[in-house]
Amino acid sequence: MSTRQYVKENFRDFLDRLRREGELTDIRQPVDIRHIATLVDQANTALLFHDVIGYETPVVSGLLRTRTRAILSMGCETYGQIEEKLQHGIEHPIQPRYVQTPSCKEVVEIGDAVDLFRLPIPMSSIYDGGPMITAGVVVAKDPEFGFNSGMYRFMVKERNLTGIDIVTPNNMRLFAERAYEASRPCPISISIGTHPFEIMGSGFRAPLGVDEMAIAGGIRGAAVELAMCETIDMPCIADAEIVLEAEILPTGWTHPEGRFGEFTRLMGGLHWNPLVKIKAVTRRKDAIYYALHMPWENTWLAAPTRYAALRRALKVAGVQVKDINVTLGGCGFWHAVISIKKQAGEGKNALLAALTAMDMKHVVIVDDDIDVFDAIDVEWAIATRVQGDKDIVIIPGARAKPLDPSLPVTPPGVVPTGAKVGVDATIPEGVPRERFERIAYAYADHAKIDDYLHGKADLPASRSNDEKTVADLAVKIHTLIEAEPKYYQEIAEYFSEYNFQVVARALGKLHNEEKLWQDARGRACVRGSKFAAKAPL
Repeated sequence: MSTRQYVKENFRDFLDRLRREGELTDIRQPVDIRHIATLVDQANTALLFHDVIGYETPVVSGLLRTRTRAILSMGCETYGQIEEKLQHGIEHPIQPRYVQTPSCKEVVEIGDAVDLFRLPIPMSSIYDGGPMITAGVVVAKDPEFGFNSGMYRFMVKERNLTGIDIVTPNNMRLFAERAYEASRPCPISISIGTHPFEIMGSGFRAPLGVDEMAIAGGIRGAAVELAMCETIDMPCIADAEIVLEAEILPTGWTHPEGRFGEFTRLMGGLHWNPLVKIKAVTRRKDAIYYALHMPWENTWLAAPTRYAALRRALKVAGVQVKDINVTLGGCGFWHAVISIKKQAGEGKNALLAALTAMDMKHVVIVDDDIDVFDAIDVEWAIATRVQGDKDIVIIPGARAKPLDPSLPVTPPGVVPTGAKVGVDATIPEGVPRERFERIAYAYADHAKIDDYLHGKADLPASRSNDEKTVADLAVKIHTLIEAEPKYYQEIAEYFSEYNFQVVARALGKLHNEEKLWQDARGRACVRGSKFAAKAPL
């Protein structure tokens, strides 16, 4: 698919494309908002609820909940192409451009007109602390560091008041902390119902000073269109369905928020967070509210950002990567299996580099003969190539993600630390490679079971099976292996005009005459020759 094909595609266009692909189902009968989350969980497609009881605004959810829909969202044909598109955006950012008449301002509600309770913000899990805004692309600005975009969760508390979940150390938290220390609010815009290009760009943790909306432009292939807000000096995404203009109040991390079902597939604990004052709500006349459904809608587009960060870290370390699997078992955040074209010592170097990428917690490095997407193959590498005292690296006291449920409880405002673990499951230096030659069955290239199931019959060998034939063949085999050692299968193939029993008897005759030996690789050779293996002392 061509990137240019989706340059002008907005949120509505994306919904239409999902519908055409059979990946979006329209639910037109009345539905209780309390049922939405579980219905999305049970559905095979994304769901658009046109008639949510008690609300004027439709709700769509589950847009990115499967690999297929994640691929469609980026205009790609394979999941791996999502990472390529993200990498292109990182390397070729396009700065946003501003428009004067954005569609997100067809309706403007300011001050006392703000009422978040009119938005159809569904509950999710049974232990949630309240309705959560989950799909807002947040734009913030720091006087020194410039713009930052990300996606954060907002628990609705009052008609114009929410919290913001920023317990994890990141640029948004830094901006809020700096504003708090200066006793001033931190203005933010929250754009709900944006194209996945903007969601992907904002989900990448860029270095300070890098505008994620420029990365989103690089992903899209054209500048993201922004518009200035009505009540704060802050831009928002111009074609969003709904925009909340807000300020993070300088209250500090003092108000309880949560619980909420996290990307970990577990219920998160109670967090302490700042308050957010909503100063205005702007929207399209026929706005659609997007409720991002946890955990899988978070996972499928989050994982490619980890792929990109890992490749960058390994490239800086000078490690040649074959493949990467940011595993679903690791929630798309914490675990990676990486295969490399290894030079001496690079197993450990690759581990140290990979563990610096974002929130990586556990990394396994394997050789390029291991399929990183095959859990059995990876476990086999760990079982056969790892000595725990040499190949497991533990780094204590590293920055950790607060949502890790295995961490001890920390006081509000304290950034937790934890251990990072690396497993070097590459073939150790000094161990012969032939120890790791996999079983490969003889004649697999042309003996196919389907042929035999359809009646194929092999012809018997043309040579007879008598003592003279055996003796003559023994001489021929001796001449062959005198020049160069051969595996047993190679000898059998070389003399395929003989029945296998004749070949076996001829080799048995050579062994009985004490003429047969093996080299260090197990190949048949002439006893006493330069190829013959020497017995250990």
